[in-house]
Amino acid sequence: MRRSLRALSPFPSFMPAPIRQVLIGLGVVLAQWLVFSHLQVWGVVPDAVLLYVAVIALRYGRVPGAIAGFAAGLAIDFLVFGGFIGLGALIKTLLGFVVGIFRSERGEMLRFDPFTAFVGALVLATVHNGLWVITALLVEDTRTLFAALGLWLGGAFYTAVLALAGSLFRRG
Repeated sequence: MRRSLRALSPFPSFMPAPIRQVLIGLGVVLAQWLVFSHLQVWGVVPDAVLLYVAVIALRYGRVPGAIAGFAAGLAIDFLVFGGFIGLGALIKTLLGFVVGIFRSERGEMLRFDPFTAFVGALVLATVHNGLWVITALLVEDTRTLFAALGLWLGGAFYTAVLALAGSLFRRG
């Protein structure tokens, strides 16, 4: 017998969905700062905040996706990256808005199978990292093969693997 999502939630049943999503967003930002930023492989880290923004946009639409992208992106800019304050917020806001165009009718009941999660995260992270790397390379006036392949595609693959692991954990 399957229990409802409300029964499995660690939050009280009287808590409104926006407050619950803000608390989850803070948890994801803290996890990115305290855990994922230390899981570097050749300087590349998975982007859990990008996955959170995509899920919010797919569940609730363009405006909540853009708001989540801006808030989480700005928090990550201050906590993790520090160099380009606002760049991550801008890119995550744009992607939250664009992904929100494809809003699901299932809302909070939305689930991803592992293949969809991996491919969707790979495409999303490739666009995100491409915009970030191109902008960062233009500002720093440096062009290396590692930045193009390692940070762009390696980071996208690493984020897609995180999405795959999350979808396997979330199934059930």
